[in-house]
Amino acid sequence: MLRMNFSPSKIFFLAKQTFAGEIDNGEILKWMKVFYQRFFSQQFKRSAMPDGPKVGSVALSPRGDLRMPSDASVNLWLAEINSLDIF
Repeated sequence: MLRMNFSPSKIFFLAKQTFAGEIDNGEILKWMKVFYQRFFSQQFKRSAMPDGPKVGSVALSPRGDLRMPSDASVNLWLAEINSLDIF
């Protein structure tokens, strides 16, 4: 999501290919919603924390790589997830 700038529909496509026959599409969408809601709702914690080490190629520190407002809304991402066809 962050490293490659993938949209929810691209992540859903990749997840469907990865988990074909193991997890149904409704379950994938359910967990995508949970992830996005938690990621956006916890942004204020990343904004309030001190700088930390960068692990890997993506840092979630607002003073590092991630430039995301602490009051960002998840509504656009959830709207895209809700518009996806689960079949």
